[in-house]
Amino acid sequence: MTDSSAPTSTLDVRVYYEDTDAGGVVFYANYLKFMERGRTEWLRRLGVDQSDLAVRARRVFVVTGLDMAYRRPARLDDLITIHSRVTRLGRASIHFAQHATRGGELLAQGNIQICCVDAQTLRPAPLPDELRTKLESILLE
Repeated sequence: MTDSSAPTSTLDVRVYYEDTDAGGVVFYANYLKFMERGRTEWLRRLGVDQSDLAVRARRVFVVTGLDMAYRRPARLDDLITIHSRVTRLGRASIHFAQHATRGGELLAQGNIQICCVDAQTLRPAPLPDELRTKLESILLE
C-alpha cells in the first residue's frame, strides 16, 4: 500500500554541542538519530508503546535500508523539525519518508525502511494486527 498524501508527523529537535562535528555543524550520522526519534514519537502519538510491543507481542523494529541526502548544514543551537510520513506498508515493513528542516529550509532528507522482527530470533515477523489496523487507518485518511 502506498499513499503519498498520508499525514505527516513532526518533531522539533534542538541541536546540542554533542551533535556537532569539529566544523561546528551537525555530524551527518546524527540526522539518523533525529529521524529515529521522529519515527518513535510518531508511533507514540498513535498509541504504540514499543517497549510493550517487545514484551507483549515479541516484536521490535530494525532499520533494513535507507537512502539519505544532505542539503544544508545545521549548527549548534538550531531548532530543526523532523517530518515523518509513511509511504508504504508491507506485511512486516513500514517505509518512511523523512526530512529535516530549519525554518522551512530543507537540511536533509531520507527514505528509511523499517522491518518488524521477532524480538528473540530477529527474523522478519508480521506487523501485529492492532498496529496494522492503526497504520492502515492513517494511510487511508
